[in-house]
Amino acid sequence: MSHPVIISCAVTGGADNAQLNPAIPVTPAQIADEVLAARAAGAAIAHIHVRDPATSKPSRDPALYREVVARIRDAGSDVILNLTTGPGARFIPDDGDPMRGGPGSTMATPEERVQHVLELRPEICSLDVATMNFGPHAMINIPRHIEIMARLVREAGTKPELEVFDLGHVALAARMVEQGLFAAPPLLQLCLGIPGGAPATTEAMLTMRNALPQGCVWSAFGISRHQFPMVAQAVVLGGQVRVGLEDNLYLSRGVLAPGNAALVERAARLIEALGASVADPAQARSMLGLAARGEGG
Repeated sequence: MSHPVIISCAVTGGADNAQLNPAIPVTPAQIADEVLAARAAGAAIAHIHVRDPATSKPSRDPALYREVVARIRDAGSDVILNLTTGPGARFIPDDGDPMRGGPGSTMATPEERVQHVLELRPEICSLDVATMNFGPHAMINIPRHIEIMARLVREAGTKPELEVFDLGHVALAARMVEQGLFAAPPLLQLCLGIPGGAPATTEAMLTMRNALPQGCVWSAFGISRHQFPMVAQAVVLGGQVRVGLEDNLYLSRGVLAPGNAALVERAARLIEALGASVADPAQARSMLGLAARGEGG
């Protein structure tokens, strides 16, 4: 098992949970600093959400993305940027009229959800292939909206990372791959342990992996206490891995992670202990079919 393994680091996430760990970055400067620290620890990809600096709550403000990306690029980092397009899919039916969104709904048009990607042109952006219960609310991504977003980001030169949370999502993604919606090699992320989705188990990961489209690059993560067991399982099954404070706030039982770098470092040790190696950004670009740094604008 000497193959290189890409580590993605999801540095802050889109949950209203900044109060649970003081290491969760909130401001653009803090998020950018965490990205740079994760890269120094071994992450080749940084998956980025933004937060309202005044409230710490999740945000879709393009200006916040603009500042985060500018800070990282100005630092000269070779990290691969992966901007989320997940926000804008939450639906909570109004109690009096279930045809309308109630308090907490954040539905947005496909065009609004990729606005920051079209402007900033990161190498990767996430693209949820999932309509499902997501904890207490519903996450809605219908095929037509997925197709609109996929075409827009492809025209911008950005590779979508298809987020799949259950076996049916893998099947939908595979059909869309067959239809030629995504450039080769397609990139899929198996998201495990989210309430409403597939559990973070060996059986679930293996079943989803076996249903993936041929020739794809795949990665996986588990949330909370499943983060590191799923790192090990993904490496054994030939996949890439994701860690970070978006998915898990703890370094070990009862010990809050002091930052994203500590989670990346632990993942890197696991990868190497299993006989694989940690991919650097140049290797990751080659594996993902991205232009080498400095090419393609």
